[in-house]
Amino acid sequence: MSKLKIFSEKINISKKRVLVRLDLNVPISNFKIMDDVRIKKNLPFLKKLIETNAKVILVSHLGRPKGKIKSELSLKPVFEYLKKNLSKKIVFYDKNIDDNAVSCSKNLKTGEILFLENIRFFKEEEEDNEVFAKKLSNLADIFINEAFSCSHRKQASIHSITRFVESYGGPQLEKEIKSIDLIKRKKKKPVTCIIGGSKISTKINVLSSLIQNSDNLIVVGAMANNFLLFKGLKIGMSLIEKDVGNFIEKINYLAKKYSCKVFIPTDFQVSTSMNGKPIYRSKNDIRKTEIILDIGKNSLNSICKIIDSSNTVFWNGPAGFFENKNFTHGTISIAKSIAKNTKKRSLISIVGGGDTLAALNGGGFENSFTHLSTAGGAFLESLEGKELPAIKVLRK
Repeated sequence: MSKLKIFSEKINISKKRVLVRLDLNVPISNFKIMDDVRIKKNLPFLKKLIETNAKVILVSHLGRPKGKIKSELSLKPVFEYLKKNLSKKIVFYDKNIDDNAVSCSKNLKTGEILFLENIRFFKEEEEDNEVFAKKLSNLADIFINEAFSCSHRKQASIHSITRFVESYGGPQLEKEIKSIDLIKRKKKKPVTCIIGGSKISTKINVLSSLIQNSDNLIVVGAMANNFLLFKGLKIGMSLIEKDVGNFIEKINYLAKKYSCKVFIPTDFQVSTSMNGKPIYRSKNDIRKTEIILDIGKNSLNSICKIIDSSNTVFWNGPAGFFENKNFTHGTISIAKSIAKNTKKRSLISIVGGGDTLAALNGGGFENSFTHLSTAGGAFLESLEGKELPAIKVLRK
């Protein structure tokens, strides 16, 4: 396999137009940014580009407008955020990608930024339209993919654009790829993977891959309910996925084949509604009207012991219904255990997934792990062993 082309300081970008594809797809409510982790992670690189006298063109998407202009999915709030946090002039561009856009890019002074409106307002983006990609490439002398989380998509601003302009992966993209290597190829055993979420069916391939590379697989969140039900335990009104018995059988078979221990919670915090208060229950005491919404103290103690004895931990998916603060204890406690071990004894810790980041938001965990990934589906697909389309084109 050919080597990935990664941008470095040796590449001269002074006075050159550098188009950077970012993932600034952050939660926005009433035009207010609710979580700025993804933006913050990009600020050091943007400042570096400014310092090296590049002319910077930023491209990102927000949500799924499906080729239509939707005011609630405008990147204007992100533009205002960058305007406050970057020292140089930044211009917002919300018109067509045409000769006028090219002129705006060429008229930039060194260190200035042209920030394009939501690229998915153009239907050609998700079509991976080559003509549109060529128009985008005309804005730049160099293209840098700094949106690993989008790289499992074949879209114009991240895939086809590389056919028309000198292209590289950015430093954050490189970190994401290296973090996957820490789990799959450069891991330090024992390896523990903690997987949450609600659906087994969408994660069966990554679970199968992780089992082959791990010593422990800890299943939390609503996904664990299916394992409990498979064992014949009563789970009340808890969320489950139908017809997944064959998936669970496959996981158990692979775990036995590859000597991977599968841990399922044994006690819980439940309630009669998603908005309710926690009630403690062991696995045999859950009532018909109750919903499992977090792990219990005994399960948490067992998970922390496994983390303490591990040298590599990968975590994707919260342990409970984090939207209700009454059920965040399990998730926050797991985060604290991983952070403590990372700091005290150099545990390799890879933490990611949109819901995981949302659950940890505001908890001060930004610099607590070896790598905090903002990627979701792209990261999991890489763990399955797939080469992402927008990564593959950077190897040419």
